Amino acid sequence: REPSPTLQEMEVTVMDKRMCNNSRFWSGEIGPAMICFQGLHRGSAPAKVTLLGVTPLPQGDSGGPLVCGKRPAVAGVMSFSSPDPTDLFKPPVATSTVKYKKWIQKTLR
Repeated sequence: REPSPTLQEMEVTVMDKRMCNNSRFWSGEIGPAMICFQGLHRGSAPAKVTLLGVTPLPQGDSGGPLVCGKRPAVAGVMSFSSPDPTDLFKPPVATSTVKYKKWIQKTLR
């Protein structure tokens, strides 16, 4: 698939880490600094979480920001997912930036 020329967005729900680590999902691969979520592709419609890059997710979004909140802020960095970001059994995963906030701020100085 070719990269999309437009911003891609998904309406998502953060999953409970225990559920995401269940044998039906990622089988224990999700660590404490990871965010697992599920969602439906919404094209360019307003959404709670913005994923920059292409669709589907693993075709180039790794390293892109996971942005959320009423006052948009980076909550994570996209890490991995299945070929279909709406796959109920292999949901997308991001690394939480909260766990690395001090390091990020120090590095950006």
